[in-house]
Amino acid sequence: MKILLDESVPHVVQTRLSHLAIRTVQDMGWTGTKNGELLRRAEAEFDVFVTADQQLRYQQNLSCRKLSIIVLPTNQVRIVVTLLPAIEEGVRRAQPGVFHEIPMPA
Repeated sequence: MKILLDESVPHVVQTRLSHLAIRTVQDMGWTGTKNGELLRRAEAEFDVFVTADQQLRYQQNLSCRKLSIIVLPTNQVRIVVTLLPAIEEGVRRAQPGVFHEIPMPA
């Protein structure tokens, strides 16, 4: 499973989940690419897209995407670190075209 992290996702996800095949938008040289084009590019090379962009589902038509999209509730590093198990589980359960929002921890 190939995973792409959006610019909004802290790099701690890539470093702490290094056993997964994770690349970042920055690694790919796609920094600054608009969401529609970014999703198109991601779909060609990745299975899962992880973002903290809460507006993505409202800005883009996601119904026809093959990419599984995981949305984090925040990009605050200290909170994202607590979400690492949920992110890994989301990746494990990822299916083409599925949009999954990880809730804020209680």
